[in-house]
Amino acid sequence: MRVRGNDYRSIRPAGNFTPELRVSVIIPAYGGQHQLDLVLAGLARQTYPADLTEVIVVDNGSDPALRLPADRPPHTRLVRCETPGRGNARNAGLAEASGDVIHWLDSDVVPTAGAVMAHMRWHHAAPYLAVTGYLRFSEAPLPDTLPDDLEAHFEPAEPHAWIVRLIERTNGLTDTFDRPFSLHVGGATSVSARLVEAAGPMDGELVLGQDTEMGYRLMQAGAVFVPEPEALAYHLGPTMRMRHQERIDRVSYAFVGDRVPAYRWLRRHPGRQWKIPYLEVLVDGTAGYDTVRATVDALLAGTHHDLRVVVLGPWDTLRRDRRAPLQDPNLELALVQGHYAFEPRVRLATSHHADPAVPYVLRLPPGWVPGEDTVAALLERARTDGLGLLNVLLDETPGGVVAARLEYAASFARARLLAGPGEELDDVVDEVSGVAWAAGESYGFATEQPEPQGRRSAYRVRLKAKAETERLGKEAERLRGEVARWRDEAGKWRKSAVEYRREIAALRKEVAGLRRDLAAAERRQRTLRTALSARVRRALRK
Repeated sequence: MRVRGNDYRSIRPAGNFTPELRVSVIIPAYGGQHQLDLVLAGLARQTYPADLTEVIVVDNGSDPALRLPADRPPHTRLVRCETPGRGNARNAGLAEASGDVIHWLDSDVVPTAGAVMAHMRWHHAAPYLAVTGYLRFSEAPLPDTLPDDLEAHFEPAEPHAWIVRLIERTNGLTDTFDRPFSLHVGGATSVSARLVEAAGPMDGELVLGQDTEMGYRLMQAGAVFVPEPEALAYHLGPTMRMRHQERIDRVSYAFVGDRVPAYRWLRRHPGRQWKIPYLEVLVDGTAGYDTVRATVDALLAGTHHDLRVVVLGPWDTLRRDRRAPLQDPNLELALVQGHYAFEPRVRLATSHHADPAVPYVLRLPPGWVPGEDTVAALLERARTDGLGLLNVLLDETPGGVVAARLEYAASFARARLLAGPGEELDDVVDEVSGVAWAAGESYGFATEQPEPQGRRSAYRVRLKAKAETERLGKEAERLRGEVARWRDEAGKWRKSAVEYRREIAALRKEVAGLRRDLAAAERRQRTLRTALSARVRRALRK
């Protein structure tokens, strides 16, 4: 089954199945013998077959040393790791593991009887999963021996609020493209051993955040992350993170930001360089000094600063002719080497060995010059659309199409896990995340490099833009005042108009009355005139 993005809903976990995969449960422990005894007792009750389960307890330098209790799974052994740190302890257990699935479990997490079975149903359905169970934090007193009814003893308990919120806001983790690895919680997660081998062991240099950092590398190796509520376990007491979350995050983020490029909010500084860049750009260094320089310099001057440029060429064959440098047949290559030898964001390499932790790789033909915001826009398009491959059409020649390729490493890693014999890798990438084409012109690609602006010039431009913004803000405020004044005037005029209309109506009534009076007077006048005429005629007759 080929999962698109992290939408694992296309996979149906095995129901009635015959267990075949071996699982190695690795438990790092430092002190806490009684808690460890309860955890091992919980593992001894699992419904998953005991002959397919091995448990490796790693004593991380406890004094007195830890021991294995009588109530434990049959294939349980104890190893010792003197190097401090949970990551180092887990790596010591990983070196001893032989299972098809690696199940991380903390020494204070008691699994319910069906927890391991709930994990393994998924792993029997697909070989590239990381499954995380649900934790509940109980403050119930520790029993002398593990009770038969865990719920009756450990409830009421608090859910792992952070995991619950993450799952709720991402539709069960199916709506997140580049950060599903955040679900990788070391106290309750199982992972395909094949994925762990591809991703590598835990980072022993990290003080905190080892689970997150390894989860990120598992994603880069092609993992699909699955939350499984039936894989329930009880954490004995609150965690250190629950007690001191802000302080824990402060320490964790200081180290994780260098190693997890997907956490973009930790990389807001515009000029910093990081251990793992967000983007690696590959450029052929044999195309000539001026051609290569135009492309590389434009990349370094762009708005996306979190990148590394790898210039490929036979650098190990260069032999400087100091007597006649202009006659050197490899002069163009030597100029490229000399120009970028001390630029920290440029690496000169004879071949490309992709760093699997780098999220994106851009393969860019030399001589094609990206605009100032080209790379940032391409990355935004790929991330927003969840693309595994974004092809950029640069030119069409009689010899074929010239294109750049922006590849998402996690999608290609997944595709390599799934591709069948003879199957085109790009076709598989299209199935698991998507492939698209874009026109180079629309993203600002050209064949000539504009004059670099320089940071000082950019600073002046920002100041000018800021001043212009302030000026326009003041002008807008003035115009808002004018509009308000005009509204007041209009209100007054409207009020006056109403009064005038009332006065006109009264005058009209008065005029109508006067007209009526005038008409009545005229009628009376006619009557009197008629009567007078009659009297005059009678007088004349006499």
